Amino acid sequence: MIDKDGQPYNSRFNASLRTDRDVDELIGLCKGVLADGAVNELEAKFLSDWLDRHRECADVWPANVLYSRITEVLRDGKIAADEERELLQVLMGLTGGDARQLNAAALTTNLPIDNPLPDIVFSGRSFCFTGKFITGPREVCATTVTQLGGVVADNVKKDLDYLVLGVIGSRDWAHTAFGRKIEKAVAYKGAGEGIHIIAEEHFVAAVTQLGNGLENR
Repeated sequence: MIDKDGQPYNSRFNASLRTDRDVDELIGLCKGVLADGAVNELEAKFLSDWLDRHRECADVWPANVLYSRITEVLRDGKIAADEERELLQVLMGLTGGDARQLNAAALTTNLPIDNPLPDIVFSGRSFCFTGKFITGPREVCATTVTQLGGVVADNVKKDLDYLVLGVIGSRDWAHTAFGRKIEKAVAYKGAGEGIHIIAEEHFVAAVTQLGNGLENR
């Protein structure tokens, strides 16, 4: 099929562009909802209706996390206080949130962390880092990996062993290079590849257990 400019029409490519655009729009809408630090039934219903109208977006991470949670919350037509808190965390995870007002666990709640957490082996294994790290620059983590016999990868490939997400990695989800790494890792995992997705806390705990705490680097 040829488009108006005489070029082949790539439906898959165009669908990807539409999904990217929709996710960016959704992030903007969520930021607007968060402006007053609360979310009510009307706002939740608005987001739910928007996701219903943008199904391609609603079926991909991280929008699918929000869609699933909103659907559950609105099942009885009202939002309880605990449900509002949980929904606010989902929205903060999608838009960036405020690291000063969330604990480390909450900041990574909405990211696709392995559960149960895997054992971490350093020697001969490959690691890729994404997001921002409380323990310091990613270069510090990379140096630690090489000193422990591991290999640091710049990008996510199907043979990657571990993708390590900074504790405040979810703050960077806005279709940046960080988000793309997570997207690729999730896709590879879905295809049966053995990539482990872990949070900074788990990585640091494994290093510390070996007597090589990052704080001494």
